[in-house]
Amino acid sequence: MLLDLSEEHREHLAFLPRVDSAVVAEFGRIAVEFLRRGSNPKVYEGAARKLNVSSDTVQHGVEGLIYLLTESSKLMISELDFQDSVFVLGFSEELNKLLLQLYLDNRKEIRTILSELAPDLPSYHSLEWRLDVQLASRSLRQQIKPAVTMKLHLNQNGERATEVLQTDPATLLHLVQQLEQALEEMKTNHCRRVVRNIK
Repeated sequence: MLLDLSEEHREHLAFLPRVDSAVVAEFGRIAVEFLRRGSNPKVYEGAARKLNVSSDTVQHGVEGLIYLLTESSKLMISELDFQDSVFVLGFSEELNKLLLQLYLDNRKEIRTILSELAPDLPSYHSLEWRLDVQLASRSLRQQIKPAVTMKLHLNQNGERATEVLQTDPATLLHLVQQLEQALEEMKTNHCRRVVRNIK
């Protein structure tokens, strides 16, 4: 599987061939450090002074490397696929090897960092439901008042939680229609691209 790099990411990475391989290695170290501890503008400013470029150029170069490394690590692409993905950027053979080594050295750690950053959301376990219909009351002899009661069992962090929900059938039908519409929307190309970038 090859990486699909946007034009913006290609522009960010275009700075790398203009600098020495030691600088690219340092950018890689900064990129991994960024993933571990977050952004540090002072690092960008110091590197920009040494290279006589703007700090934005350094920041974009590091962000381009971060994207390249995180996407490759997320997808666990092979060495060959990584080389093919970087080859289309038109870098020198030495730079391609340096980026490959950077990826191979850090992919396990990057995957660990990304898994820690992922939100731990509850997952579905089971659902119990009941339909209650009130046919009459003291004040109204002929009355039909349906209600759907649902008991939703969820798993989170190895523990089970339970939520009880109650609604009328019309609201439940509207909710089902909205969920079906959302599932259809997920099949569009735009949503697939967004989901690919989130993973």
